[in-house]
Amino acid sequence: MEFIKDCLKEVYDPELGVNIVDLGLIYDLQFVDGIVSVVMTLTTPGCPMHDMIVGGVKRALEALPEILSVEVEVVWEPAWSPSLMSDEVKEDLGYM
Repeated sequence: MEFIKDCLKEVYDPELGVNIVDLGLIYDLQFVDGIVSVVMTLTTPGCPMHDMIVGGVKRALEALPEILSVEVEVVWEPAWSPSLMSDEVKEDLGYM
């Protein structure tokens, strides 16, 4: 499963310039029989980059030969907060 997270680190929130894994947007990953299911959120419900980020997740994962299909579910509960970011990103963005 680590290879999936590594792949998702190539998908960035264009407004913050931080990858979606370290930003804390990925809530759950499942990989069964070549199908990846991603449960994720965005920093705000009205995020104008919604389609771009979700599309980036799909494109990045579909490029992996082990993956046959990708399902992405965007959820709003629990709500995203800066506490979900990695310590390195918190420091880089001035939250520490």
